[in-house]
Amino acid sequence: MHLRTRLYASQGVVPTQKAQQVLGLFVGLCFAWVASSFLASSAWAQFDKARWPTNTATPKIDAPDLQGKTWGATELAGKVVVLNFWATWCAPCKEELPTLQTLHEISDNQTVVLTINVRESSARAARYVQTTGMTFPVISDPQGELAKRWGVTVYPTTVLIAPNSQARWRVMGDVDWSGPQANQWLIDLRRDNGVAATVPTSASMPATAAKHLKR
Repeated sequence: MHLRTRLYASQGVVPTQKAQQVLGLFVGLCFAWVASSFLASSAWAQFDKARWPTNTATPKIDAPDLQGKTWGATELAGKVVVLNFWATWCAPCKEELPTLQTLHEISDNQTVVLTINVRESSARAARYVQTTGMTFPVISDPQGELAKRWGVTVYPTTVLIAPNSQARWRVMGDVDWSGPQANQWLIDLRRDNGVAATVPTSASMPATAAKHLKR
């Protein structure tokens, strides 16, 4: 009788316990995978996109970038402008900048990625873009005057400007500018102005640009 009990225990109960342990491990791994996938998909969802106030005029841009090129109405007329305000002391800004670099690389000459570095010296901004390999134009705003003019109080903030030089959207928070959602925003800007959409998709991103997506 005891032998039969021990045999039952060794052949029935123990394997069941092991099976439960294996099942529990499997369920745990599945949960972890689902959770990580959810976090990855929502990592770029921390932003607020709002229409530019209809009763607020679009401020003028007339300033040189770190390379000495002046950006103004003539240079930006007829183009979609992604105007981004950032700083090196802003962690979300630093997360977002590589995707702006990718957008800069894959865009045609009708889309301009123009950034403004706020409340830092031009030397500090120059060192940062050189170290990180960023090549989009950067305007220095050490006193925060341009940011104030554009009503920027949250960083990063991006203003989307239509080809008619009118601000259309204000996006507060970091965005994946190399992704399909941002790409659709730019296409819509072209359509709002009656211009055929030729903004490239992230699928057309060259291999040399892919490195900027790595973190």
